[in-house]
Amino acid sequence: MHPFSLKNLSFAPDFEKRERWRFLFLFSTTKIMEGIIQLVETKIQDLLQENPEHFLVEIKIKPTNNIKVFIDGDKGVGIGDLVKYNRALYKQIEEEGSFPEGDFSLEVSSPGLGEPLKKHRQYLKNIGRFVEIFLEDGQKIEGKLELVSEIEIEVEETKGKGKKVEIVKHTIPFQNIKSTQIQIKF
Repeated sequence: MHPFSLKNLSFAPDFEKRERWRFLFLFSTTKIMEGIIQLVETKIQDLLQENPEHFLVEIKIKPTNNIKVFIDGDKGVGIGDLVKYNRALYKQIEEEGSFPEGDFSLEVSSPGLGEPLKKHRQYLKNIGRFVEIFLEDGQKIEGKLELVSEIEIEVEETKGKGKKVEIVKHTIPFQNIKSTQIQIKF
């Protein structure tokens, strides 16, 4: 038998052990991140009670302990309010000592136009704007957001040009929407 024969090599036990450790590491890291997200969410929700027009959209945490908090408002949210929320939240996290030696960064901002709509209130505030919707089945619909209910939206799509313009109304249940983004039309 040749000394480099594959019969002499056994990868399975080491591979399985590495995969088990990798799973445990990812599982524990995910649980830690979920705990931090819940902690930050509770704190930001308390801060948002001062202004009921503002609402939490999303919290993201990168492995580098970079916490990103996205806040929106029924009529938008001003930079002054975002700075106020950032300072108050940073102080609370720092005082609590959730991150050893203050090893974290915090960004509080409103979601940009490139961010998909995530909350029902975001759909409501964007009635009348043009949107691009990707459905779960892969279909894409572009049009003007006309109506928003608790379970669905209505989008008016314009097809064709000139005398061949056709207006098509789409009623789309939220459960069929993969993502929705605001479109800027000039």
